[in-house]
Amino acid sequence: MQSVSIPRVVVAGLAGDAGKTLVSLGLALAARRAGVAVRAFKKGPDYIDTAWLAWASGHTARNLDTYLMGFDGAAASFAAHGCVDGLNVIEGNRGVFDGTDVRGTHSTAELAKAIDAPVLLVINATKATRTVAACALGCQRLDPDVRFAGVILNEVGTARQERILRESIEQICGIPVLGSVPRLRTCLMPGRHLGLVTPGDHPSAGALGEQLLTGVGDCLDLEGILACARSANMMVRDNVMGAGTKPRNLTVGYIKDRVFTFYYPENLEALEAAGAKLAPIDSLTAQDLPGELDALYIGGGFPETHVDALSGNAPFLRALNDGAARGLPIYAECGGLMLLSRAIRSGGRSHPMSGVLPFEVEMCPSPQGHGYVRLKVDRPNPFYPVGLEIKGHEFHYSRVVAGCDPPPTACSVERGAGCFKGRDGALAGNVWASYTHIHALGVPAWADGVAKAAAAYSASRRALV
Repeated sequence: MQSVSIPRVVVAGLAGDAGKTLVSLGLALAARRAGVAVRAFKKGPDYIDTAWLAWASGHTARNLDTYLMGFDGAAASFAAHGCVDGLNVIEGNRGVFDGTDVRGTHSTAELAKAIDAPVLLVINATKATRTVAACALGCQRLDPDVRFAGVILNEVGTARQERILRESIEQICGIPVLGSVPRLRTCLMPGRHLGLVTPGDHPSAGALGEQLLTGVGDCLDLEGILACARSANMMVRDNVMGAGTKPRNLTVGYIKDRVFTFYYPENLEALEAAGAKLAPIDSLTAQDLPGELDALYIGGGFPETHVDALSGNAPFLRALNDGAARGLPIYAECGGLMLLSRAIRSGGRSHPMSGVLPFEVEMCPSPQGHGYVRLKVDRPNPFYPVGLEIKGHEFHYSRVVAGCDPPPTACSVERGAGCFKGRDGALAGNVWASYTHIHALGVPAWADGVAKAAAAYSASRRALV
């Protein structure tokens, strides 16, 4: 345990779509260009923004979610993985004070206080001048314990507007304007139904870096932001995960490709710490499962946007079905549940999937589950003890087709939607499939459960030899 300098800023906004992601990416790229080491973090459970932050920073980006991992857990994770004497960019979500209740619990502001970080407030200045200063002043006064260190203006139209904005904010609020991003003529970050496209699906991610540097990074006061970040207090660093790592005598596969990208790095690290050797598998090109697998983890992603390619890889779909029939432990989240279904209905067609689960799923025009989840395990299953409370999150436009005969389920849904009315965690032999995503720091029983199921399956296979 040691005290270290971890320069840091939280990039927050008044609401969603204020420009937090653009500013965070432009800032990370500009700092790297200046020779500053950068690490990036995302407040909340977002996988896609985190993937872009990893792209911009050149390093693994991590989520800081006080609901999933607790305030102490989020602070400890940041201290463990933050860059010493570089720049740590923490992108907020939604509005700075928006949380799970009227008190703003689990908001970006509360995270900033938990990690004692100064806040840069990104404000969309479209068709406004002095009123922007009123918004910033209101944020300052709503919670004086949040240290607003500067404002970054976004969507600025003219030099005159910028001058009035800057003078109003600095005179009324007493904090500097540390960037002024002009109104961009083209959309740099195309989106789709779950948010931005992923880096792997962006049509020209290489050119995007230069566009972000020119359109955003060059418009930021990098030296002012670095001074702000360096003003943060020292932090106590402790090891979050990895102590007591077991010998890796188990092999756990995980599907990782352009389709399935939603994996928290801590989840994979927790499996390794529990004794697993990880084996990545590409669902678009693999014809079979590796023969040495003791368990399989299928995270979320976008099977609906790659449905033809997935459905066309019939050998792999059969291999999934055969593996489940043999008793291979399979833990699947959201997109993984869709892959294990009989079919995905999308675009007026039914696309065959692996058929491990006895139902089809259909894509809908609006979210069928969105937000934090709380489950209570109330039935025996391969991975979790009965009685365990699980905190997670969900965001899905698909749902199980109505009228199917539901399989057994392991959990009651105390908060959230789940895969059936009031239920989640569909079971089929040694298979678990849910719409709920979990974070290993918040559910430490998960990695141990996967490892125990894998060890039992490995022992059963050896007994047959």
